[in-house]
Amino acid sequence: MPTTCDDVIWMLDLIAACGGRPILVGGWGIDALLAKQSRDHRDLDVLLDDALIPRVVAALEKAGFVVITDWLPVRVELADYSKDRFIDLHPLFTDGRDGFWQHGLGGGRFDYPVETFTAGTINGRAVGCLTPHKQIDLHVHGHVKVLAGGQEKSSRW
Repeated sequence: MPTTCDDVIWMLDLIAACGGRPILVGGWGIDALLAKQSRDHRDLDVLLDDALIPRVVAALEKAGFVVITDWLPVRVELADYSKDRFIDLHPLFTDGRDGFWQHGLGGGRFDYPVETFTAGTINGRAVGCLTPHKQIDLHVHGHVKVLAGGQEKSSRW
């Protein structure tokens, strides 16, 4: 069972209760731009202020999630197996110029100038997301995930 629209709204509410302003990326970020769900999604990918990551992780754990991938400062993924829902938090750091950046694996870096942020809609609710151009840029360049046995695989979120 995929992470549903109701799951996404619940997770966004939890992040907001922690003081966060999440930016949706990946599949749900695209769907926010389309203002409709286009396909099933395994997880919710979220860009979030680095300082809030511990608070959000603690709140998710209190709600029954467990950390399944901890590659901080790059990302931390949590799962609630009882409801088959997943969230992947990607910490953002300020760049000192109104934009942000994110650590990449192997010392890489992803930059998010202020003009790459926009708004979308999930289930009638306004949400932060990335512009179509930036979403495509991330999809094309992807991220690298390490598989069992140490193999690397390019990921498209």
